[in-house]
Amino acid sequence: MPILDLIRYIVFAIFVLSAAVAFGSWAVTTRRVNPFSSAARFIRSTTDPILVPFERWLLQRGGNPQNAPWWLLGVAIVGGIIVITVTQWLGATLMRAGAAASQGPRGIIRLVVYYAGQLIIYALIARVIGSWFGLGRFNRWMRPAYRLTDWIVEPLRRIIPPFGRIDITPIVAWLLLQVMLSIVVRMI
Repeated sequence: MPILDLIRYIVFAIFVLSAAVAFGSWAVTTRRVNPFSSAARFIRSTTDPILVPFERWLLQRGGNPQNAPWWLLGVAIVGGIIVITVTQWLGATLMRAGAAASQGPRGIIRLVVYYAGQLIIYALIARVIGSWFGLGRFNRWMRPAYRLTDWIVEPLRRIIPPFGRIDITPIVAWLLLQVMLSIVVRMI
């Protein structure tokens, strides 16, 4: 995929630029480069337009503005990973949709059923991870996950007792969803 390669090169270039900015700022701040030299003035004049917004953001949130170069580097790394991952996912989804469309209505129905099943599985995972952090069904961010998964988890809870403090019904629900999804997709 040539567009994915282009995006990777752009992300890598942004990472290298942010690493250079962070290293230059660190060199001036720690006096590895004389802060009164022309090199330090050049470094500050090129890095300040990039770092000042991060410094303001940190100050507004009670952080130390001297950490702005490292925040820039972290944002470049995490943002790059997110951009590449979303691009790969979007490309795979578009390819899958194209293959489904070439199979006609049956392929499109299969794809819709597959994505609906994946949505329920992700909601089940979100429900489990949310419970680890004490986010229950009444949390506004967790309500959709509970609404999507209660139809399979709650009946299983009545059948399967918990093992001490460990509730295995989400694992059983996940296995049942996987089996049901594979059977339904094959039947269509």
